[in-house]
Amino acid sequence: MPRRLGTLLLLISAAVAVADEGHDLGGHTKLRAIGTTFPADSAFREVAGASAIDVEGDLRLNWTARRGRWTFNAAYQLFGLYGGRIEYTRDLPPGGEIFVRRFPEDKRRLFDLTKVMHDRGRSAWLHRLDRIWAGYSSEKTVVRLGRQAVSWGNGLFFTPMDLVNPFDPAAIDTEYKPGDDMLYVQYLRDNGDDVQAAAVVRRGLVGGDVDAGASALALKYHGIFGETEYDVLIAKNYDDTVLAIGSVRSFGGAIWRGDVVVTDTVNHTRIQVVTNLSYSWTWAGKNVSGAFEYYFNGFGQRAGRYDLLSLATNADLIAYLSRDQLFTLGRNYMAGSVSIELSALWRLTPTVFANLDDSSALMQWITQYSLSDNVVFLGSLNVPLGRNGTEFGGIASGIDGLFLSSGAGIFAQLAYYF
Repeated sequence: MPRRLGTLLLLISAAVAVADEGHDLGGHTKLRAIGTTFPADSAFREVAGASAIDVEGDLRLNWTARRGRWTFNAAYQLFGLYGGRIEYTRDLPPGGEIFVRRFPEDKRRLFDLTKVMHDRGRSAWLHRLDRIWAGYSSEKTVVRLGRQAVSWGNGLFFTPMDLVNPFDPAAIDTEYKPGDDMLYVQYLRDNGDDVQAAAVVRRGLVGGDVDAGASALALKYHGIFGETEYDVLIAKNYDDTVLAIGSVRSFGGAIWRGDVVVTDTVNHTRIQVVTNLSYSWTWAGKNVSGAFEYYFNGFGQRAGRYDLLSLATNADLIAYLSRDQLFTLGRNYMAGSVSIELSALWRLTPTVFANLDDSSALMQWITQYSLSDNVVFLGSLNVPLGRNGTEFGGIASGIDGLFLSSGAGIFAQLAYYF
């Protein structure tokens, strides 16, 4: 209760302070269906059947109020979920949540702002505050305190420099990044460079107390040298020391980006590298943009050994997977996409993620269509490719002849904005 009460008092006091000046209220409702098939040798088929369809509803209310240099922001979310996944993931074995997520939770966050109101059978209801921060800005300085989101790094698909709640590279709806409880400061220098700092307070999973070893403190410098932009980052994140450099530069109409991230854990020093190239052009009268990216994951398994016994020996990888800091098991990846503007209202984006170590891949055909000024359809056909035992084909479950695998699936979402 105190974890919720403290934030509620902050919300009330900040709202009172800004109530006499301009404010904006908006948001969206989203209804989505997620369909998944399971091969005959899938361990999930034992509990979910040959196929499963899950339905989710999401209401989000965004409120922003301003008074002089002060800003207050809050976002409320209400989720309703129905389907087999809610049921068969309720009693996952230890470690199973690494591979199958149920719904948002605040176990590690400073404030517990998520309340599960119902979780029984095939249905669940929960609501939460995803944003609640107060901020001050001047000509050169921005300060924000509370639950908020920050994104760092130059990866287009894989984002190793993004230390706080990075997106899963295969996520389809990336409109809002989950917020975290932090202090964020940005200072703009006279030459156009800027310095950013973030302090994220987290709790330990055992006991629920504030844990300095689980928290994060990061400092990033963003500079411009000629036609090149660069980033230098130093951080302490989950008791790991992180050093990173990144750069962005234009070459003949194309844009090159890259990051190198070195993480010193208690076990090893791990290196991650991401580099990409993006380019836009016109083809057959259509606007087209393409991106191609290579990612090296120094946390990943060597020689494509992804069985549970082998994964258990890689403590760093398991820790980063469980904290949603990593989403891949291997070491070498290629990703690419081509976004085609078929009309002013319709966009088609074929995307592929390939594990170069085991020749498995995930294909996505993503489409977005604006039905009106306020209604948008977002859909995707997802097809994993690869033999049994590979990352996308399905890793061994530990039970003879069964794999943690899924077949082709669909994602369909209708969003209404107000």
